[in-house]
Amino acid sequence: MAGRDDDMLRLITVIDHQRRELDRVRASVAEESVVAMARGALMERLGLSSDEAAAQLAELSAATAMPPAEMAAAVLAEPGRGIPAGPESEPGPAVPAQVGPGPLLAEVAAELAADGAELAGTLAKQIMDPLGASAVVVWLLEPDGILVLLGERGLSGSEAGRWRRIPPQLDCPAQRVAHGAADLWWPAGRKETDRAPVAGVPDGARAVLALRERSGELLGVLEVGWPGPLAFTAEICQHLSSLAAGCARVIATRLAHGDLAAAHPKQAVYTLLDGLAESVLVARAVRDAEGVLTDFSIEHVSPAFRDPAGRTDIDLTRLTLLEAYPASVAGSGLFARARQVLADGVTQYVPGPLRESLASGLPLNEAEPGDLALAGLRVARFFDGVIFTWHRDRSADGLAAVLDHAQRLGRLGGWEEDLVTGAVRWTDSAFGLFGLSPRPGAEIPLADLHSYVMAADKPVVKRFRQRLPEQRDALTTTFRVVHPDDRSIRQIRVFAEPVVDAAGAVVALRGAFQDISAHYHTQVALAATRDQLASTEQRVAEEHLLALRLQQAIMPPDEQPVEAAGIDVAVRYRPVGEGHLVGGDWYDTLLLPSQDVLLVVGDVAGHGIDAVTGMVAARNSLRALAITGAGPAELLRMLNGVMCELTAGVVGTVVCGLYHPEAGVLRWARAGHLPPVLVRGRTACQLPLPGGVLLGMDPDASYEEATQSLRPGDTLLLFTDGLIERRGESIVDVLGEFVTTVAPVPGGQDGPEPTAAAQADRILATAVSDTEDDACLVAVRIR
Repeated sequence: MAGRDDDMLRLITVIDHQRRELDRVRASVAEESVVAMARGALMERLGLSSDEAAAQLAELSAATAMPPAEMAAAVLAEPGRGIPAGPESEPGPAVPAQVGPGPLLAEVAAELAADGAELAGTLAKQIMDPLGASAVVVWLLEPDGILVLLGERGLSGSEAGRWRRIPPQLDCPAQRVAHGAADLWWPAGRKETDRAPVAGVPDGARAVLALRERSGELLGVLEVGWPGPLAFTAEICQHLSSLAAGCARVIATRLAHGDLAAAHPKQAVYTLLDGLAESVLVARAVRDAEGVLTDFSIEHVSPAFRDPAGRTDIDLTRLTLLEAYPASVAGSGLFARARQVLADGVTQYVPGPLRESLASGLPLNEAEPGDLALAGLRVARFFDGVIFTWHRDRSADGLAAVLDHAQRLGRLGGWEEDLVTGAVRWTDSAFGLFGLSPRPGAEIPLADLHSYVMAADKPVVKRFRQRLPEQRDALTTTFRVVHPDDRSIRQIRVFAEPVVDAAGAVVALRGAFQDISAHYHTQVALAATRDQLASTEQRVAEEHLLALRLQQAIMPPDEQPVEAAGIDVAVRYRPVGEGHLVGGDWYDTLLLPSQDVLLVVGDVAGHGIDAVTGMVAARNSLRALAITGAGPAELLRMLNGVMCELTAGVVGTVVCGLYHPEAGVLRWARAGHLPPVLVRGRTACQLPLPGGVLLGMDPDASYEEATQSLRPGDTLLLFTDGLIERRGESIVDVLGEFVTTVAPVPGGQDGPEPTAAAQADRILATAVSDTEDDACLVAVRIR
């Protein structure tokens, strides 16, 4: 009797709630509309949030002793105070923004949205029709920087699929804002020089706004696109900014309450359910302030839904479960079954006719609609709610076959074993996992399962079978089998739980098999990739160390430059920073038997061991050739032949000079290298360029030779491009700027002239380069 009294009270509560709700709606609809519009006006005029605008309106009402509705009317009657200027707009058609309660109403609707698609729809209603927009897209920011599509309106199915996940490496408007850029306002669409991909119409106006919490933390990105140009007026900018702020508050709230996962689009799930079963009804739990279940709101019914009460002209999605089926609160009705499933999580399935399954839960009528009766009631938990399915009774196993297909697609197979009778039942998909034909008698009892697995896994399966009835709890284990069709090894995971009778004795076992081979192979591949990456990193580190030691062995940092009468030579080498590959910059200063001084600076293309070995070959070859007494141009011609014929694949630049101290004359030639710079007095200039291509490019190449007289006090600078080169700037401009800065600063008349070492130190400290390349500088001062 107590249970019936509770059910009656629950029905009385539902009816009384419906009556009071109807009266309240009729009485307050006008007031709420005025108050909502006033809150929207305050949000627009003062730049307030929804909560701040409500608090402001309440304070005004209390201060003036006016009812909220009258105060709201007064606020609406007040003339606008102006709106801050929006972003600078290019000419284009202006669209009047319907600024008012829109942002507030959109925020309220978003709070009630069932999923991300519906949330995007509420924003679209405030943007697409009022402003003429063609697409509205909302992304959420993942911890790894990926933008995940939450919802959209206006994109095609294929385009929405392309923009479902945006990696942080993709340069697009949404990721630019996610990386910290200011909100983007493109009145005329993407610039011609900007090739970043965009969603929707590339040439149409576009606004991309960050969705941030009050703390400034980025939650996601809102992007709005138009079919053509648009002048972003202050009203439009304020309207979109208010909508973005409200959307961010809703998303932050859903995150804080942990239901954002449920806020992701459910439409795909509903579509899948609609395809699997004829009649689908999805209901979400309704709870009071204390969290007690009071009813279920009907969230979705399938297009082919057949009402068990025989009604054809009612929209069930506007009702609760008790409003649609009041009698289902008792016995085995829909509400009673839903409450039980939500409480214990156990799916209920009754294969008989639906009227017998629901007993007293349906009203009496003459007959159910259609030619066939409804049957096969199934109730399953779905987040904080339930899913009901049933079908027209065409066959007893119709729904079971559909569910078996779902198991097959998920590579799952169910099984059940009666320990009393020894009967074993498998679903068709379970047979497929083992490569067996679905036929009676082919099922494998759990006690014999170890005979079908690989030898190494037999003890594991035996222990699993022994522990299952003893532990009386759900267990899982993994084993391997050889599939008979392709002789491949499959990783199978088995889930099982014991079934006990009223006396507590284990009478049956039931569970499922799952093929996890793909996951296992992925893990093996990842482990192998990690090992290979570690090996590669170690090899690269060893090669780097070898190259560095080889470079230092050929050009030790403490090696003194050549000493010869009448000249002062200083050499400076600036290696690339730690963690970068060693470059191929090199130099040489050598006193020849003829008392001429060989001055060389070169740069072999590339980095690492190949560049260093190429540098060693070029330096040693030039030293050997210099003994022949040939001039600079002939030396480069012979060195080019060596590079082309004997050291294939090595390409580089070099400047080579022979200085005769007695005559004070420099003969020099170049192979694609920057010219030397002559510092004379307080001025500096580039030496005229003789012709000459890079080494290693053309075996028949010839080189021109130039001559330059040098005076006492002159300083000659030979250097590689790593000393001055900068990204995005012409080497000609950079070289010209360098020449203007290398001359010494005017000092006292009686002060000593700077040495070659002092000049080299000053130039190396002031030269600017951002290419992360080695740099080499040779300073030759004539005494």
